[in-house]
Amino acid sequence: MNLGITRALAAFAPLALALPALRAAPDAVPVLRIDAGAVTAHVSPLLYGLMTEEINHAYDGGLYAELVSNRILCDDPNVPVHWSLVQRNGGSAAMSLDDSQPINALLPTCLKLDVNTASEAQPVGVANDGYWGVPIQPATRYHVSFYAKTVGDFGGLLTVALESGDGAKTYASAKLEKIQGDWKDYAVDLTTGRDPPVANGRLVIYAVHSGALYLGLVSCFPPTWKDRPNGNRVDLMRRLAELQPAFLRFPGGNYLEGDTVATRFNWKATLHGLDQRLGHPGPWGYRSSDGLGLLEYLEWCEDLQMQPVLAVFAGYALQHEVVPAGPGLQPYVQDALDEIEYVTGGPDTRWGGERVADGHPAPFPLRYVEIGNEDNADKSGSYDGRFAQFYDAIKARYPGLRVIATTRVKSRRPDVTDEHFYYSAAKMEAETGRYDRYPRSGPKIMVGEWATYEGTPTPDLHSALSDAAWLTGLERNSDVVIMAAYAPLLVNVNPGASQWRTNLIGFNGLASYGSPSYHAQVMFSCHHGDAVLRASCDGAAGFFYSVTRDTHSGAIYLKAVNATGDSRCVRVRITGAAAVGPTGSSWVLASARPTDTNTVDAPDRVVPVAAPLPGIGPDFLHRFAPYSVTVLQLPSR
Repeated sequence: MNLGITRALAAFAPLALALPALRAAPDAVPVLRIDAGAVTAHVSPLLYGLMTEEINHAYDGGLYAELVSNRILCDDPNVPVHWSLVQRNGGSAAMSLDDSQPINALLPTCLKLDVNTASEAQPVGVANDGYWGVPIQPATRYHVSFYAKTVGDFGGLLTVALESGDGAKTYASAKLEKIQGDWKDYAVDLTTGRDPPVANGRLVIYAVHSGALYLGLVSCFPPTWKDRPNGNRVDLMRRLAELQPAFLRFPGGNYLEGDTVATRFNWKATLHGLDQRLGHPGPWGYRSSDGLGLLEYLEWCEDLQMQPVLAVFAGYALQHEVVPAGPGLQPYVQDALDEIEYVTGGPDTRWGGERVADGHPAPFPLRYVEIGNEDNADKSGSYDGRFAQFYDAIKARYPGLRVIATTRVKSRRPDVTDEHFYYSAAKMEAETGRYDRYPRSGPKIMVGEWATYEGTPTPDLHSALSDAAWLTGLERNSDVVIMAAYAPLLVNVNPGASQWRTNLIGFNGLASYGSPSYHAQVMFSCHHGDAVLRASCDGAAGFFYSVTRDTHSGAIYLKAVNATGDSRCVRVRITGAAAVGPTGSSWVLASARPTDTNTVDAPDRVVPVAAPLPGIGPDFLHRFAPYSVTVLQLPSR
């Protein structure tokens, strides 16, 4: 967590003094009344989670740690995009796409290198420029693998290297002997030295003998989170872990639906080894490798101790292609049942056995299944019938599962309804009371996507204030709002990489950062109890709050947002507790201007500052900094 950052921001430091020290304070000071003995709701243990999909190169070129772009040569049928020919010192060769030598039925295209003239002094080869460059870190081991095949008298020696983008500097290299004959997979590790990191490197495979060389499924991985093969990028996983998320809603989003039914997220096509994954066109203008497939999502949940919230394709695609309820929809219903079986089934089941074969013997826990995504966009009105068909089949096979609807339905009563909100800062603040008077008799609510839609590529402090204000409303109503997730989660900040204006976490090939909204969410997610306390405050425009208590430790958590440019002195009166204080803790996210934000180059411009909170009791004054999000932890019994 970044909450322990100790750099001083004296102008925004919290002020908490015992009441006698501020007797001259005017009577107009707002009073925040907290009844520690009155529990109005129980905080959902799943309240704070993650929503994810392939947008903004969140996976390929982002969280999914693969560094080679277009590794199976399918991004363009005419040219080998992201690949280039390298000819040194008079060496001569030609490079082309080739469909005559398929690795297997799913990988029909390979890269052919026709070597005319080559030697140790005149190497020729092919280079991959990755996603906005291959990032190369010092003192790091990279695992390179590829399929290769030779024809004719090819000499059989290859050199694999990590180089600068212009080829002037080699950071690591290794030789592979006896590359000859039919298709075979090869692997080598490259370890870099102490050179400074570079963002725009390249991976090169060199030949030194004449002949024909075919290459396919070329892959390069840096170290991954928990050293998982085909795993996730370490720094991004670390940032996600800091959020302490309780659930992961996957695989999306529009990414689940696809532009057409044929380009939906087809989970069965994401299983098994990488040589079994063709990938597919995504809805955001680029091709998905499907390297991050169903099993990898589930392992992501396992690694961060999150509950999976599995969204299944429900017969609607983004270009308004619909499979209506009835016999035509039944194969997709069966596909959803198969998917659930893959997640939860034992080794004696058809799809549970497939999971075991994929290397994960134990079933994964699963409590929630979502039917589709944003089906309010289906103007045909078919969702009610489609939902009923999925609901009945899932409940018949898995009666303990809770089923989520993506819009209002009448045919069945869903366990949960998913609601999405993308608002301006003013609108988000105006909506903080949305669930205060929400009916408690209907389905529970998952706010599966939400964000203040301001700031690019990531939100500034102004957005963070509105986001935090919104969260106070969700938290105090977490008896009905049981899950919530900001979206989109990740954005590659390189030019041309993003498709969405405002995103929670930014990154390039070498570094990542949390936006002010990210840090506000860390503060909320890491400091909440299990009970919502009755609280009220009058006469404090632009001031938003929620109060919870940990019934085991007695700690009271007061979360407050001062969205104004003036400091705000508030009297805090706590009843219903035997004792409060005398020393607590505070975390304050603030800056001089609401437009202040974080970037890759300045990741800590707006971050929480932690400090002890002395002089507190059942009645005390606290000054909230301008433009601030504050969490106060108050010991009580």
